[in-house]
Amino acid sequence: MNNEEEINANRANIDRRKLLPHLFPNHEEYLFVSGLAGASRDAAALTGDGAHLFALGGVMGAATTLGLGVAMGAPDKKVAVITGDGELMMNIGSLVTVATAAPKKLSIVCIDNGLHGETGKQPGHTAQGADIESIAKGAGFRSAMTIRDEAELTATRDFLETSIGPRILVAKVLPTGPTKFKRLMDPPAVRLRFRDAFLANQRKS
Repeated sequence: MNNEEEINANRANIDRRKLLPHLFPNHEEYLFVSGLAGASRDAAALTGDGAHLFALGGVMGAATTLGLGVAMGAPDKKVAVITGDGELMMNIGSLVTVATAAPKKLSIVCIDNGLHGETGKQPGHTAQGADIESIAKGAGFRSAMTIRDEAELTATRDFLETSIGPRILVAKVLPTGPTKFKRLMDPPAVRLRFRDAFLANQRKS
């Protein structure tokens, strides 16, 4: 496969702005951890920048491991990590740790546009042959799925709800911008808001 064919292999027909609302119609049921930039804007638009969202900034590669920590600390809660392909590749070894720890209610959604959108839209590894689904399976994930077309979205809700956890869904999306949403950009305030909301929910349980 030559370089042009590898880049074309990442092409998809999914609008990222429609992805998360379809995957999480009842987003209040989840605790969310989102990665850098576009992933966090998409997640903030989904949740209304709600207290059940821990949106990261400036810590590339941390979303998966932080989501794992949340899932292990709250094993009875549904936890979803929303990340991008570039960020996940920055800490790809975290998938081995997640698979080994095996929190049953953890889902990872990788919004894969094959680009490094924050630094000039350079082609990323997944645009040139890297296969996150195969890597996840090799790491020990029993549930891993890749979608490329909006017609495939119908199967994703069942995958997120009923497949053996932890699970990872790779959504190949068009190289368009993320949702335009101004989220809270104060990391300590985001952390405290998430913690307080979580503790309040725990007291009600």
